[in-house]
Parts: sequence; structure tokens; C-alpha cells
Amino acid sequence: MDVLWDSTKPLLIRELQAALNEGATKPLAYTTVQTVAERLVKKGMLSRAAERKAFRYGPRRSREEHLSAVMLETLAQSPDPVPVLSRFARSVDVDDALRLLDELARRAQEDGRTLPLPPGWVPPGDPKDQD
Repeated sequence: MDVLWDSTKPLLIRELQAALNEGATKPLAYTTVQTVAERLVKKGMLSRAAERKAFRYGPRRSREEHLSAVMLETLAQSPDPVPVLSRFARSVDVDDALRLLDELARRAQEDGRTLPLPPGWVPPGDPKDQD
């Protein structure tokens, strides 16, 4: 998936195979790459578009969208998400925690709600203003 996420365009199987085999000690066969790509299409992770006698494959969602969905699916598996969220909050890097807090505050503002914030903490402005 990383090769496809890093690509600027959907790839043919031979292009995907070449990228995957770059620097590999044991190269992947064309049919192996094609089989995996087709399975990922069936799972909804890749799109496939015809081009002449071949297909181009690309991700259906971005790396960020995929990872976010995986995190949400994992959280949904817990009968009580509060301990999981608490553990995550204590485990994540402090800078990442602050970025998450900024995003949560931004979301609350968009919904017309406010978060109980630590003293002295100023919620972020519009992300467009930070350019």
C-alpha cells in the first residue's frame, strides 16, 4: 500500500512490481503482485481502472484516512472505550497529544461546543490562518 500511497498516479501491475522489487533480495512475481492487488480491490482498498489491455490500481482512500479508520475500528472492538482512550492519551508523544487536543478543540468549535480546557490554554484559530 505504501508504494501506491506514495505514487502520484495509479500504477500498472508491472510498475507496482518494479517498485516493490526495488532493492528486494527475493523479487515478487508479476502474478503474485496481481493476485494481491485483485484481493485488495475486492476488499475495497484499491480501485482498478482499465487502460488498454491492462489495469491501473490506486488506493481508494489516503494513508491518513486508512489509518484513522483502523484506529476507529480498533477502538470500536472495546466494550468500554474510555480505558483505551485514556491509555492512548498517556502513551502518545506529548507533541502529538497537543496536536490532538487542538483538533478536538477545533471540532468542538465547529459543532458549537466548548471543551473544558487547561488554564492558560488557547484553542487554535482557523488552520488557514496558520499559513
